[in-house]
Amino acid sequence: MTTERSFPKVTVVVPTYNERDNLPRLVGRLTALRLPDLHVLVVDDNSPDGTGDVADKLALESPEAVAVLHRTDKDGLGRAYIVGITRALDEGADIVIQMDADLSHPAEAVPAMVDALSSTDAAAVIGSRYVPGGSVATEWPWRRRALSAWANLYVNAILRLKVKDATAGFKAWRAETLRKIDVHSIRSNGYSFQVEMNHRTVSQGMRIAEIPIRFEERSAGISKIGLAVQIESALMPWKLLFDRRGDGTGRRWWPATWR
Repeated sequence: MTTERSFPKVTVVVPTYNERDNLPRLVGRLTALRLPDLHVLVVDDNSPDGTGDVADKLALESPEAVAVLHRTDKDGLGRAYIVGITRALDEGADIVIQMDADLSHPAEAVPAMVDALSSTDAAAVIGSRYVPGGSVATEWPWRRRALSAWANLYVNAILRLKVKDATAGFKAWRAETLRKIDVHSIRSNGYSFQVEMNHRTVSQGMRIAEIPIRFEERSAGISKIGLAVQIESALMPWKLLFDRRGDGTGRRWWPATWR
């Protein structure tokens, strides 16, 4: 006879590439929350700075809370998330959280995100910079602020997602939502991966909630947003808009060479 869990199993998926200084701090902040049945899954893309070794040490010290998935290729944020999300679902996660390793996302917001999923009909919850109460780091230069604001206006103007922070990477998902949007079939990468996940959710009539967070500047290391990521992010809303089926399943009309 099995008994129903009192608390949802929450898995935080954290992709890493050269984050050896930030990762222990992030894991420490997450485990300090003492959220029942919280697990951290680090997905390391063969970081040359030894992040994978740091992750293995953290898993050895806290095997009940931390696990590591090593990938041999660095083929993008979206691919890393799909691998991690798939593992989390296969291991029985009820809620999967996407979170950056660079300490820009506040760990203390995780309980509120989990509570929002547990107490409302939201299919996903975004940790949002742009709802009332949300903010970005004062260290952000005005050009970066302008680019971020423009990107959100651009995405929403095309796709009408009706969320304030459409490009956010800090999210909590119900397991059933991830299965319903067929996350395994998503082919976009970089930060357009976030937009495609939102689009699929909204296209199927599900609601995305937002809670305010303060988005901090990364604590150490360098940003990994390159030109290719920016180009893909600019094109993706149009590709999603002209999805032939319009249901967010990824079955699109454009030639395979565009993918």
